[in-house]
Amino acid sequence: MCGIFAYLNYLVPRDRKFIIDTLIKGLKRLEYRGYDSTGIGIDGDVKLHGSDLKQIKLVKKRGKVKALEDAIQKVQDLNFDANFDIHFGIAHTRWATHGVPNEVNSHPHRSSPENEFIVIHNGIITNFKDLKTFLQGKGYKFESDTDTEVIPKLAKYLYETSKGEEGTVSFREIVELVVKQLEGAFALVFKSLHFPGQCVVARRGSPLLIAIKSKSPLTVDKVPILYSEDNPMKLSRSDSLDSMGSTNSMYYNVSEGTAIEYFFASDASAVIEHTNRVIYLEDNDVASVVDGSLFIHRLKKEQKTDGVMHREIQTLQMELQQIMKAGYSTFMEKEIFEQPESVINTMRGRVDFDNYKVTLGGLVKYVDIIRRCRRLLLIACGTSYHSALATRQMLEELTELPVMVELASDFLDRATPIFRDDVCFFISQSGETADTLNALRYCKERGALCVGITNTVGSTVSRETKCGCHINAGPEIGVASTKAYTSQFLTLVMFGLMVSADRLSKVERRKEIIDAMRKLPELIKEVLKVDVKIKELAQELYEQKSLLILGRGYNFATCLEGALKVKELTYMHSEGIMSGELKHGPLAMVDKVLPIVMIITKDRLYQKVMNALHEVTARQGRPIILCSKGDEEVKKYAFRHVEIPQTVDCLQGILTVIPLQLLSFHVACLRGYDVDCPRNLAKSVTVE
Repeated sequence: MCGIFAYLNYLVPRDRKFIIDTLIKGLKRLEYRGYDSTGIGIDGDVKLHGSDLKQIKLVKKRGKVKALEDAIQKVQDLNFDANFDIHFGIAHTRWATHGVPNEVNSHPHRSSPENEFIVIHNGIITNFKDLKTFLQGKGYKFESDTDTEVIPKLAKYLYETSKGEEGTVSFREIVELVVKQLEGAFALVFKSLHFPGQCVVARRGSPLLIAIKSKSPLTVDKVPILYSEDNPMKLSRSDSLDSMGSTNSMYYNVSEGTAIEYFFASDASAVIEHTNRVIYLEDNDVASVVDGSLFIHRLKKEQKTDGVMHREIQTLQMELQQIMKAGYSTFMEKEIFEQPESVINTMRGRVDFDNYKVTLGGLVKYVDIIRRCRRLLLIACGTSYHSALATRQMLEELTELPVMVELASDFLDRATPIFRDDVCFFISQSGETADTLNALRYCKERGALCVGITNTVGSTVSRETKCGCHINAGPEIGVASTKAYTSQFLTLVMFGLMVSADRLSKVERRKEIIDAMRKLPELIKEVLKVDVKIKELAQELYEQKSLLILGRGYNFATCLEGALKVKELTYMHSEGIMSGELKHGPLAMVDKVLPIVMIITKDRLYQKVMNALHEVTARQGRPIILCSKGDEEVKKYAFRHVEIPQTVDCLQGILTVIPLQLLSFHVACLRGYDVDCPRNLAKSVTVE
């Protein structure tokens, strides 16, 4: 939900202006994750009273990153030309969970007015009330309403109580003790004036990555893991710096005099302009940088046959231009218009159109298991749930298996029975959705085959599932998902085609779908040409307070997804309604004022949806109809109409959803809202 970014330079001289600019730029890349308030923590120029240590400077501001950037320029006691050979700075964009958006509740949070320990946090600490009560009993005073503030105060308490013990407790050991007391989900980055030039980060349930930039080439691809349970407390640096290949050492091991930079972020989009070499941390990892060397520790030891665990140093394939607006006014508009290319990328290398063959490399080894399974479960939230709903009928038809589509939160609330011969799909654009991950772990414990469908390489879903498929839609920055929806939709269609390849009875149907997939990018380009007409329609609708969207069959999921987009972006009440249910209640709302959008395309349910159209017009309703190109019959009854090219029924939803994405976008713009960052929402929902 929140955006974490931090930057450490070791023997790479940087002035304070460069450091601040780097932190601000990182926050701007992550602003879609949280934009209620922002803050940074850097080394200051004023010495702590009675010490040679320089106090940590915090600058926090309510609102967006630009407000923080302006506030920093007004700070009087910062020398922007000051140079640092070694420096660690942290920054944060907040999506409020505990406490209203204001400067006090903004991150970084601190241990005391002296800022001895500061922390930035993504997630929720569920036992913060108990910890707060304990710390208040020890004399600690709290200034915010957040759950996060207990973390730096607990770090200070543990630091103070450990100072009298034999030996010196390291920064990393303090953080490990803190993390062991925390319940809930978190990604944490710590900075302390007692450990200048050092950083410690930890994650459990929220995403966090480390990017490495060095003029010296990285000579290994893996970082061995040191298990803290095997070496509890009092681990000296001499125990871990020299034996590069063993499980008691941590790479990246920096030799004396080596210049290196580290970047810590919630998302790869914040680091790609600096380096493409990243390590994705996993749950219960605690990483630290000491004298330029990176160490990763584990709080829990896995049972591995080789006895050694590693974290891969991965090379990002993302390009900087992919996360730029490329001449569009907003990221959302760019991503809507990228859909002809994004669906090509989703199909690239997977669909052999000439031989009518579909191959999803990550699932090839498991096709026979899937064919023999009891049922398919598609588990997701929000837009990803709608992509599953949109393809359920097609999957049932092609696989001839029962298909259940589940909202991840409800799935867990019901403690749904899961069997060893179930196949469970977990669909998430970010791969970090908390409810979806909890459902994944629930199914995994019960022995089901878990399959991931995600847009983010290295995400938790992709790591924790047995197999899966990346949708390859490219980075999606706008909070309201657009191109990821159509790519998820298409990926599930490809899965159905691959699994049904051995069925003679499905040969003609498969050919029909694959032929339609070949034409899909051009058809999407044709749909995007209605943008001018949709903008005119938005002019008529943007002052309305409610909107109904009606459809049936393959188009019902489009109604739900279109209504969700309207709610997300315009803050207008909107409902997606199955047109067959119209006379069972919703018909009472129909009059000559209420805007109604109907999706009517030429498929086998055409006549049934036409019946619903007659019911609406008979009650003075004025329907706005998305119809098949050249359908003159429908136009007779339409108050307004938008023509959409016809394709095979199971792919029609990809074409009909785009006008609703455009409508939501234009209505929101006319209302003066920020379409990339809708209020109260965040891109990656990493809390329950």
